[in-house]
Formats: sequence, structure tokens, C-alpha cells
Amino acid sequence: MKQPHMTQTPTASASPMHLVYGRPPLGLADLLACAIQVSPLIPGSPAIEEIADGSADSAIVLAPPGTAERNYVIGQMLRVLKPGGELTVMALKDKGGSRLRRSLEAFGCNVDESSKAHHRIAFVERPDLVQGIEEALAKGTLRDLTGQGLWSQPGVFSWDRLDPGSALLIKTLPALSGKGMDLGCGIGLLGLAVLESSAVTALTLSDIDSRALKAAERNVIDPRAAFDWSDIRSQDGPADQDFVVMNPPFHDAGSEDKALGQAFIRRAASALRKGGTCWLVANRHLPYEETLKPLFAKVTLKAEAHGYKVYEARK
Repeated sequence: MKQPHMTQTPTASASPMHLVYGRPPLGLADLLACAIQVSPLIPGSPAIEEIADGSADSAIVLAPPGTAERNYVIGQMLRVLKPGGELTVMALKDKGGSRLRRSLEAFGCNVDESSKAHHRIAFVERPDLVQGIEEALAKGTLRDLTGQGLWSQPGVFSWDRLDPGSALLIKTLPALSGKGMDLGCGIGLLGLAVLESSAVTALTLSDIDSRALKAAERNVIDPRAAFDWSDIRSQDGPADQDFVVMNPPFHDAGSEDKALGQAFIRRAASALRKGGTCWLVANRHLPYEETLKPLFAKVTLKAEAHGYKVYEARK
């Protein structure tokens, strides 16, 4: 089930509100135990967009690497902070850290900066007047890419185009039937292709990124579709699915992590009934065959092109 957003709207008697975005490395910031997590990549977190203007006392941000996404997050934090509220923003030097000062100064902030453990760490107090916030929020928000109802947002995987792996999987997929899951669904383009089959009775689109799911809910308007904000590494449930489709990620926090894709494969195997099928696309260099073969009765390479491979794995 999709987890509800929780909004903290402080009153005059409310305790101080402290926010955190992401998982800052230990030792780089003084993270309070009471800090409210607002990252869209941590299921169950409230959405920063739902927190009232000028209501937070401090915030710590592990900044995302993309410019539009990073400026959007910083802009949202400056929006919700009280004037004079403390904001700490950090990032790896080669993942946007070298640009933090320039980003914050563009908002009218006076910046103190330090370096530690390959990160740049910027400290500011929220000015009374924040400059350029409307532009930053507009560039980073959920939007209709085409004017015809295809929604996405900077920061979501392949946010403004169909990635070539998913394109190959969509081209290769047969008409599926029964009930199934789309693991790591993104904005729902693969799910739309699956639901073109009238024999599909139900499809659960699952993703760790609430922004992707918000876009998917707008893009996949079909009574057979359900949406699940969760980390598949902590999912469980009955082995009753007829099919699973997926283009599993292989990066976590910006670094290649083959274990993430392997976790997707194990989750697919645990969700499928006997005889159910998993349709998977992966980069050619990833050794997923080693994970697939012990979990499935039959693994077949169905397509290979442009550096990607598509497998059908039958349980």
C-alpha cells in the first residue's frame, strides 16, 4: 500500500522543528535525533512541499548532484525555514559540492564553507529575503513534459526521456496476463506498456522515489493499477504474482551497486507463483545471470542491443 504523507504544521506553542534531507554521512553534521526526514527516497517521510512556510528552525541537506534538483531542494528548505534559521548543505566535491557556494549565494545567502571527507559543507542562515526562489522551485517541480499528460520531475531516473534499457524491454515484451508487479516503476512508462494487454487484471507499480510515484499516478490512469511507495529490499508478501517486469537500478547514492539489482531479482522470485515469469532488462556488463539461475527454473536471453540484455526468467 502507498504510505501516507505526514505534515507537521507547527503552532505558536510547538517545539522547534528540525529537518533533514537524505542521509548525511556521520561526522559531517550534528544531526538531532528529533530531526524530521523529508527525503522522497525514504518511504514514509513527509513531503517537504507540504511543510508550511517559515516553520522550521534548522535543516541539514545531503544535496543531490543534479543542478535543477539540488536548487529545488535548497529552495524548498529556504522556504520552510524561519528567517535566521540555520541551513547546512553538503555534497561530495565531484557530485555538486564544488557548486554549493554559488547555488546558495544565488539565493542571497552569506555562505561559510568547509571541507571534510571529500565533501564540501556550506553553512548559512536563512536571509529575510530569499532571491530567485520561485524560479528554482519552478525548474525543479513536477511538470507535464509534453502538454499531453506525461508527468515527471528532475531527480527521477531518466526523468525527461525513455531510457534505452526500458525501450528495449518494452519492444521485447509479449502481451502479459494476470496480475503482476512493476518493480522500480519510475514514472510509469513500462507500466503503461504492460497495461496495453487487456488480459492483465492488476498491476502494482512500486518505487522507492515518491516523486516517481506521484508522476506515475498521473501518467497511468487505469483502474487495474495500484501504487506502492516502498523499498523493495524490505518488501515481503505472498508468492502469487503471475509476472514481474523491471529495469532494476544498479546505482545507490551515485555509486555502482550490483547488490541492488540482485535484490530486485530476489524480490521478483519471492513474489512470483510457480510458473510465473520475470521480465528483466539490464546493462550487458552486469552479471545478473548468476543471481537468476539459482532462483528460476528457466532463464532465457530474449534480446540484446545497444549495450542492454532482456531476460525472461520462469519460476
